[in-house]
Amino acid sequence: MIYSLLILSPSVSGHGSRLGAEFARSAIARGHSIRRVFFLDAATTASSCNSIFAQDELNPAQAWEALHEEHAVELVICISSALKYGMLDDTEADRHGRPCASVNPAFTVSGLGQLVDACANSDRLMTFGG
Repeated sequence: MIYSLLILSPSVSGHGSRLGAEFARSAIARGHSIRRVFFLDAATTASSCNSIFAQDELNPAQAWEALHEEHAVELVICISSALKYGMLDDTEADRHGRPCASVNPAFTVSGLGQLVDACANSDRLMTFGG
């Protein structure tokens, strides 16, 4: 089965981001595939390369980055949400005159069309957070 995931909760509060990453890892372990993970609204903060967590806390971005590196899971953050939360890739940082990017390179900044495409080309869309 092909899954796509929609993540709605920020990585610093709630459990949606962590549960989404755990679901993706479990689905892949059972032979399913993840077409795309789309982060919307405050969930775009999961892509931050500037967040620092205490040593006894899990860093949600590391779980997503590992899925991307180990299984080529596509991680997409909504551009309009990303801009509101200061999540900029190199292109957006240049375009808006900011000194540097704040998005982990494992994530791609794109539009809602990527979510529509994910829904159209997956068997199931799983939503985490809300």
